[in-house]
Amino acid sequence: MMIIVKSSISGNEIPMATMRIETMLGDTAIAVHPDYVRYMQPSDWPEGPTHHRRPNVTDYSQRNSGQRLWHRDWCISRQLWWGHRIPAYRVSFRNGHPKNQKADSHTMWVSGRCYQEALEKAAAQLNVNEEHLELTQDDDVLDTWFSSALFPFAVHGWPSQTDDLDRFYPSTLLETGHDIIFFWVARMVMMGQKLTGRLPFKEVYLHSMVRDAHGRKMSKSLGNVIDPVDVIQGASLEDLHARLEGNLLDPAEKERSRRGQAADYPRGIPECGTDALRFTLCTYKAQGEDVNLDVNTVQTYRFFCNKIWNAALFTLNALPDNFEPSPMSEMLADCSIMDRWILSRLSDTTAKINDGFQGYDFPIVTSAIHKFWVQNLCDVYLESIKLSLRADDHRARVSRNVLHTCVDAGLRLISPFMPYLSEEIFQRLPRRPEQEEPSICVAPYPNTEEFPMFDGSLEERVALSLDIVNRIRSIQKEFGIPKLSGHIVCNNDDLGGVLSQLCPTMATLSRCRMLQMTNQEPDRCLATTVASNCALFVEMEDIDVPRVLERLQAKLAKMNTGLKKIEAQRSMDSYEEKVPQNIREKHDQQIEVLQADSARLSAAVAMLKTAR
Repeated sequence: MMIIVKSSISGNEIPMATMRIETMLGDTAIAVHPDYVRYMQPSDWPEGPTHHRRPNVTDYSQRNSGQRLWHRDWCISRQLWWGHRIPAYRVSFRNGHPKNQKADSHTMWVSGRCYQEALEKAAAQLNVNEEHLELTQDDDVLDTWFSSALFPFAVHGWPSQTDDLDRFYPSTLLETGHDIIFFWVARMVMMGQKLTGRLPFKEVYLHSMVRDAHGRKMSKSLGNVIDPVDVIQGASLEDLHARLEGNLLDPAEKERSRRGQAADYPRGIPECGTDALRFTLCTYKAQGEDVNLDVNTVQTYRFFCNKIWNAALFTLNALPDNFEPSPMSEMLADCSIMDRWILSRLSDTTAKINDGFQGYDFPIVTSAIHKFWVQNLCDVYLESIKLSLRADDHRARVSRNVLHTCVDAGLRLISPFMPYLSEEIFQRLPRRPEQEEPSICVAPYPNTEEFPMFDGSLEERVALSLDIVNRIRSIQKEFGIPKLSGHIVCNNDDLGGVLSQLCPTMATLSRCRMLQMTNQEPDRCLATTVASNCALFVEMEDIDVPRVLERLQAKLAKMNTGLKKIEAQRSMDSYEEKVPQNIREKHDQQIEVLQADSARLSAAVAMLKTAR
């Protein structure tokens, strides 16, 4: 539909925009039959082109080419501080000119693409010289969507052919929400093709719509609106309650909002920071799906920021004052197994992140970054080299270089999501001679050409050693053994050689008393199979088998009871229809955890029964 605004005084028409009929009716008035007696009384509202006048009841008639003419004033303006100023001018006479009733009524308006064009129109209509007239342009701006449609090229100086327009238009990507595809995206495309002859962008990325932790639309009346500033800076429950007093809510809605805030944020909203909030939003599902934003999740990633900071601080303290990073080619030849493993993990992580960016799969990117920093670098590599870094030998110098390489690359990988944290650490980190970038913002983003050290075979063998570490930790926890003694039997010579070299690392990571390779199965040991060609044997001298077995069986029975209770709830009729989605998701998570724990305890019980 073409919307045309017609002046009730001058008769001028301004084609404004196309709009869907349901949108216009919802925004401005209600459509009624023009002959309906109830609405035939004259309007007592004054006329005018801007929002200051209330629009009359709608009456429409057919125009040529399927267009419709609206015989009423239409609110075409917004009071935003940005936008295109309405090209309408109020006409008045300059001082000293004889009074003219038509112009002096302050209701004569003219439109024009510039002041001079509007002035010429006004002079012709009033049949006076231009010097006797004074025009005042309307202070408001055109509707948001009109200005937004011009945004891709107007910001670069259009209609002038500026250098910025040649350089930056068209752009590559538009990021927006699916709810404004018609209002914004389609209008940008139409305006771009019409006024520049080119599409304004090549691709559109549709971000998710943010809801509260329970999947509800954010609403002031529910008290579940999450202000990003509160998540960044933190807010007490009293502060959240106090802000409700400034809202135009009735007392019942305010009380409901207070209850909602108290239920969701009993201790207020913790300070999480900008980087943690940005990273959290990028971890959620792919485009087009709703995001149930939980402040507790944001806080979790704030702790992730703390972990990165502590890892960087450990690295800076481990590097000598005169440390100068060595070229990658010089240190690779002397790397240990764990050095080569972490560099392989860095290479693989870099590849996954770049692939994820290419496909706009940000959850894949953030997951890969988080896994590298937490599970690979902090939990494994840092722990494995802590003792060796205390020395001042060649082995320690190589590990320092590898550690510096991983932290430097890890910061550059995470910088798009955490620019403040990564910049703060980057400025303190020693640079290689070839690194001249003043900021991480302009530093080259890591790629597999810079880090081509992926070694799949090595990663499989180290993964097996980490599985052994996890088995030892689990046994120590479940059996209540502070430090156990273990033996590894492997019937593959190549694998056995690698595991033999990694025994000190596995002992360090598992915090066991002793771990060694052996060729024969030892006596009086609990056996657990790690792989088809590898088994772990744990000495039983420190295990009170009857007591531990009784405790584990009681714990397993209680766990199975809880699992059956949840499964019974899920089997009820109309479970999918009656139980809210957030509760169903919680049940799914509980079942997943209980099943995993039950399987682990069952294995431990079976192991003890076999040992007796």
